[in-house]
Amino acid sequence: MKKTLLSLFALAAMSATALAADVKPALVYGTGGKFDKSFNEAAYAGAEKFKTETGTEYRDFEPTGDTQGEQAIRNFASKGYNPVVAVSFAWTSAIEKVAAEFPDTQFVLVDSVVDLPNVRSVVYKEEEGSYLVGVLAGLASKSGKVGFIGGMDIPLIRKFGCGYEQGARAANPKIEVFQNMTGTTGAAWNDPVRGGELTKNQIDQGADVVYAAAGATGLGVLQTAADNNKFSIGVDSNQNYLHPGSVLTSMIKRVDLAVYNAYADSKADKFTGGVQALGVAEDGVGYALDDNNAKLITDDMKTAVEKAKADIIAGTVKVHDYMSDNACPK
Repeated sequence: MKKTLLSLFALAAMSATALAADVKPALVYGTGGKFDKSFNEAAYAGAEKFKTETGTEYRDFEPTGDTQGEQAIRNFASKGYNPVVAVSFAWTSAIEKVAAEFPDTQFVLVDSVVDLPNVRSVVYKEEEGSYLVGVLAGLASKSGKVGFIGGMDIPLIRKFGCGYEQGARAANPKIEVFQNMTGTTGAAWNDPVRGGELTKNQIDQGADVVYAAAGATGLGVLQTAADNNKFSIGVDSNQNYLHPGSVLTSMIKRVDLAVYNAYADSKADKFTGGVQALGVAEDGVGYALDDNNAKLITDDMKTAVEKAKADIIAGTVKVHDYMSDNACPK
């Protein structure tokens, strides 16, 4: 009897090992490049963390156009990769098609929603994180004018700008907020020169803090702000280190968690579909404070932004979501 039990335990252990070995993670980035120091790079960081902790290799792909994204997602699924994570709203229709074709494969879509049982959709309350950095911008601005540079002109990016504007107005009701979008195609995520030009234009109008939500285009925003001795605000990843003393803060969007959790859940046979909405309360979005910007954030500013954070979690401050009605309150 004892030998039989030992044999069963051994078989169970072997089965668990085999299950773990069957996990073949894959990652498809949004257009803009893996090392954009922002959105895509956050996804990469999550995959790398999983690889470091588990020793499990993953495959990834950097599409340069919309058709390449769908091809990569289907290619990974057809070769047995599982789960397949696609980071970008641009892959919504691709996930709809491919997930239906491969019902036994687990898919994760970041920044959009697909209602299929084998798809986990991870969305963020970017308006909440943007509100927090908006509060800091409003308090840091000496001119009473701040700016926002978005990437592709879509409701998702307008959502960032709207949250930012609400936070800035909460800090200073008289503040003026400039907003510009870089373009209307996927190329808008990877045009730092244009990002710099738009930033310089806003600075010329008096803006002394400029928030970028534009992928690799934002690198031009941060550089131009630094060159003109103005503050910038990074996005998605912590970008404070890029220009210490010039980047006021960064709006953190934990895309790394979406990727890491997908792989870890799949490995542990705990993967679930459905929608995950991550905001301030879930630590899905926030603001970055580290050695690179600690001297820029005064005690009064920190007190104000922490109060705003607590109020959002408590529900006493409700940040308007631009995507609910495609409008931003003034």
